[in-house]
Amino acid sequence: MGDRLEGSDLAGEAYVIIRERILRGEVAIGQVISRRKIAAELGMSFLPVSEAFLRLEFEGLLESRARAGTRVRIPTRDDVRGHYLVREALEVEAARLFVEIATPEERAELLKLAARVDSMASQPETDRFHYLNLHEKLHRRIAECARCQALCDAIEKTRALSSTWLCVARQFSNGNAPRRSHQDLLEVLVTGDKDAAAAAMREHVTTSMERALQRLEPYFQARKNQGKTYSRNPKKQIVVPVLEDNVTENIPSAGASMSLGD
Repeated sequence: MGDRLEGSDLAGEAYVIIRERILRGEVAIGQVISRRKIAAELGMSFLPVSEAFLRLEFEGLLESRARAGTRVRIPTRDDVRGHYLVREALEVEAARLFVEIATPEERAELLKLAARVDSMASQPETDRFHYLNLHEKLHRRIAECARCQALCDAIEKTRALSSTWLCVARQFSNGNAPRRSHQDLLEVLVTGDKDAAAAAMREHVTTSMERALQRLEPYFQARKNQGKTYSRNPKKQIVVPVLEDNVTENIPSAGASMSLGD
């Protein structure tokens, strides 16, 4: 029993570490990762790391292919649209309940938090992971203030994928005035009625989906070109141009496949 509990704790620890690296962008979309290397780096056995990989695959953050290994999943357009369709349904309902139930103190708290999120997005020195944490906290608090735990849990489970896509190829400051997207949303939720809140949240989620689709376009093309094959060998990688800035990222080239011994 003790060994099983210890293994479960280690798997949970490995899961948190790998997930954080993906959200930080330290492991990029399309990048191949090795269970054995991660296990050696973390000083763990192969089993808990494999369990963490399976959990991340189930959540859609990783994908595995026979004789090709495991990589951070490159989504399809349908993946993105489907994900945001589910997220819209959940968060629109949370917005409607927020209007009915949230206390004045909670409304004031969320307005301040929305201002912090928008301000952080406008700062060139913003750390991607800190921004994602604050952004997730804002949406989580809207759901928590709706006083429906099942809805809150469902929304929490949708956040990892959209967070991974949110900062792909993104610069946090482009010299323009900061967007007020979250402040505008919260002002409606705080002062509007249920229908206005639902419409504002629906527009917010739709806009987020459209931006994600734009940022991910090079990855859609790479997935189409390379099919089911990929490699961790830098010599067999292609450079994918980023749409929103001058950064480039390496992801596996077509026709290159290998076994990671996992």
